[in-house]
Amino acid sequence: MKLLVRIVLLLLIGAIIFFGGLILYGTITDYRPAPGEEEIVDISGHGSAIGNTDTIFNLLNWNIGYGGLGKENDFFYDGGKTVRSLRDIWDKDFAGILSTILNNDSIQFYLIQEIDQSSKRSYFINQYDSIFNSLNHVTASFAMNYNVKHVPLPFTNPLGKVVSGVATFSDYLPIESIRFQYPGKFPWPTRIFFLDRCMLLNRYALRGGKELVVINTHNSAYDESGVVKKQEMDFLKDIIIEEYNKGNYVIVGGDFNQCPPGFDPQTFGKMAEAEFIPPAIENDFMPEGWTWAYDPTTPTNRHLETPLDAQTFKIIIDGYLLSPNIEMLSVKTIDQGFDFSDHQPVILKVKLK
Repeated sequence: MKLLVRIVLLLLIGAIIFFGGLILYGTITDYRPAPGEEEIVDISGHGSAIGNTDTIFNLLNWNIGYGGLGKENDFFYDGGKTVRSLRDIWDKDFAGILSTILNNDSIQFYLIQEIDQSSKRSYFINQYDSIFNSLNHVTASFAMNYNVKHVPLPFTNPLGKVVSGVATFSDYLPIESIRFQYPGKFPWPTRIFFLDRCMLLNRYALRGGKELVVINTHNSAYDESGVVKKQEMDFLKDIIIEEYNKGNYVIVGGDFNQCPPGFDPQTFGKMAEAEFIPPAIENDFMPEGWTWAYDPTTPTNRHLETPLDAQTFKIIIDGYLLSPNIEMLSVKTIDQGFDFSDHQPVILKVKLK
């Protein structure tokens, strides 16, 4: 009996040391930009300035899910089992992502989320470099939002190292590219293994001293209370209204992890578990004149509890927000059947008024 008690105590002590060590290591190495912190990020490539007569622009906005969340996959965070896509499936999906980007060659701005630089989940392929090198004559900037030395979950098959973020690729050379850290954070120790949400703001010079401000955002998921989402959206709102009041043109594109105002989250089917349904942004969130641009006919995101099937829950959480001095000419979601990602790309055409 004493031997059994000793064994149990040793196992308990060992478990405490092991899990405590993981949390201590994660805390020490945690990437912790301060709420609201601004960071000038490097701009790669050689683009041109926006021409004096250029007023019409095409954008592509896409959360590529690091090439690991195509139709064959589920994901353990969402109730599935998969941690990392099988290599042959990952290769197929990332090739499809590259092909989609390259085939849409009339685009001037590509806003990409969940793009990895050095992550176990994407086989340590630098996706930022891969896309940048595949696109000819573009500028590129990257804002990190996930930098964890070792994500220990799930314990039997850890996600491991993740270095990921959002990236903007463009034909045009920005004046500057700035990473803004969103306010709001999850409780410790959860936050040391979660994303540090941010937005990437690029400025482009226009004639008359005005600027085109293009923002790439990836807002929080897994926020059941909605507190973190609200803090992020209020922060974003303050910045874009300030830019518009300066006389600038503002385009926000990204994965909001929220439905557009007035959109019924169950348009494309019912979801039994209400906690998995992203909320809709308030109808009066922005002042009059601002435009939410999205394609109401096609879902942009699917749930990852299971691989894609006929019952998979689908929704719209990706799109754009335009300042009142920008006219939306068209917006279309490319329906790929979620072949390569759990999100689908959204193409927007706009005109500066």
